[in-house]
Amino acid sequence: MSSYFTRPAEKFPPAIKYLIAINVVVWVAQLIFDNKYGQSVIMIGGAMDTEGFLTSKLGLWPIGEGFKPYQLITHMFAHAASGSQMFFHILFNMFTLWMFGRILENVWGAKRFLIFYFICGLGSAALHLAVQYYTNTGGIAVGASGAVMGVLVAFAMTFPNTELYIMFIPVPVKAKWAILGLIAIDLFFGLYSASGDTIAHYAHLGGAITGFILLKIWNKTNRRNFY
Repeated sequence: MSSYFTRPAEKFPPAIKYLIAINVVVWVAQLIFDNKYGQSVIMIGGAMDTEGFLTSKLGLWPIGEGFKPYQLITHMFAHAASGSQMFFHILFNMFTLWMFGRILENVWGAKRFLIFYFICGLGSAALHLAVQYYTNTGGIAVGASGAVMGVLVAFAMTFPNTELYIMFIPVPVKAKWAILGLIAIDLFFGLYSASGDTIAHYAHLGGAITGFILLKIWNKTNRRNFY
């Protein structure tokens, strides 16, 4: 038992390593096949739009507008493959997943981390689809952001007083306040979305809520707290 507590933490534990690898491979495939087969003309909320060939297959469509059950999983491995933000989208998600997810995986183990990650991704998709349905809005969602948001919440709950250095903020901020700040930003922009905002804020919130509930259940069931 002592070896478990004394072994060094892995910089690239297996679940994180394979999640990042799959995301990068899928993103490269999007770049190749979206360009090779051109843009697909699609209907979103009654309006004409275009989307890349592979991206339109993997992305999460609104209920009743091309939605397929498999998209609940595949959208988590696809990212923006066009536009000015396409490199930032996958880079930010994968860096955040590595930075915070590897710490959780070293504590929980690969199996438990993967279960947590995918449940957060499903919760993210569920809230996103529900909001789209009841607000009669459209748009294809791609990205690991919802699942990653669940990871951030779990990190803040597990290590609440860890100090983080955030760009443009000259002083360290405790994890619990930093993540609460991110949630507040998503809530604000979700309620008062600006024109041209393409971020799925409710998907982020869905991942955060799911992560919070799941970790509360696990901690209560195991009667174990992490610091």
